[in-house]
Amino acid sequence: MFLRVKRLNPSGFSLEETFCTGCPSPQDHLTTVINLSYSAAITPMAILNILEFPDSRLRTIAKPVEVVDDEVRQLIDDMFETMYEAPGIGLAASQVNVHKRIVVMDLSEDRSAPMVFINPQFETLTDEMDQYQEGCLSVPGFYENVDRPQRVKINALDRDGKPFEMIAEGLLAVCIQHECDHLNGKLFVDYLSNLKRDRIKKKLEKLHRQNT
Repeated sequence: MFLRVKRLNPSGFSLEETFCTGCPSPQDHLTTVINLSYSAAITPMAILNILEFPDSRLRTIAKPVEVVDDEVRQLIDDMFETMYEAPGIGLAASQVNVHKRIVVMDLSEDRSAPMVFINPQFETLTDEMDQYQEGCLSVPGFYENVDRPQRVKINALDRDGKPFEMIAEGLLAVCIQHECDHLNGKLFVDYLSNLKRDRIKKKLEKLHRQNT
């Protein structure tokens, strides 16, 4: 008999018990499999560096994920850890200098509703626009009003590579559009006037110089 450890989500695991025959020493097999599985399962999540405007790397167009494997899932876990630490409610892989089409989000107040969007695409379902005050982990400390469609249809892959579709309204619709912009090398400051954008750029450049 041996135990396998399976990752369920960024913070949980499940145990699967399987009977093993043909093992000369079941106890040895038990110890070996548990140790290997546990070692793989508890790979520590990392806090990744978030690129900040006007870093030119934020303008890179992200490439589609071809295979959703353990490496991609580890990146997703690291992105959640980074987003929660910042703190924020959404993060695109482009913001951590990994130019793959991956987005993580959690709009809940208690971090209980993590969402993963791999290769996300959205279709606008209404001409109705609404204005939200948007901020961004790549433009820290600044918030500006941006007009966006209030209802969209999203198609993406989940963290296991399975396709799904959902209708998003309100804040969720705004957030997925904001994060998809990142994957296309666009920031919310691009919706602002040149004067506002340049003012934000100069202030952040000054902060970056002071911190180096």
